Amino acid sequence: MKRFLLAAALGLSATLAGAPGASASAPGAPIGPGCPAAGESDVAAITGTPVVTAASQVPELSTLVSAIKQAGLTDKLNSASDVTVFAPTDQAFAAVPKDTLNKVLADQQALTKILTYHVAEGRQTPDDLSDARLTTLEGGTVHVKGAGEDYTVNQAKVLCGNVPTLNASVYVIDKVLMPE
Repeated sequence: MKRFLLAAALGLSATLAGAPGASASAPGAPIGPGCPAAGESDVAAITGTPVVTAASQVPELSTLVSAIKQAGLTDKLNSASDVTVFAPTDQAFAAVPKDTLNKVLADQQALTKILTYHVAEGRQTPDDLSDARLTTLEGGTVHVKGAGEDYTVNQAKVLCGNVPTLNASVYVIDKVLMPE
């Protein structure tokens, strides 16, 4: 699997605390096996960008961004205050059976339910996630556990997480989460 994503598209760095435009509530350094290092100037560019706008700059999140737009959630997510987004990659969406995916994409209510299940209240840091049950905007609960560079959300592996945007912490995951 190619080395992951956010550094190239979002330019992440372990020096977030000193990045221009970083807020006091911004999370620390990105974690996960798919988080290569990048320059501080690139971090400033996404730290001040709302979550969907930032995700739209990441080619590997294009299916997620398209689904968000199709569900009419762009403004809601871009204006949400302090949330955590578990962002499935294009590969995660490709693993969903094509008929199932097409059916969900054609049903705005079902699509909205699934997408809002990927958004938790509060801007969560890795320390918050060692063994956490988080309430999602959909109204359900996701279980996050792990430590260091190894975290899971339900059964999805975090590939790169603790990525700051203007209004969210983003954790890129390898599976699409399904509400119960």
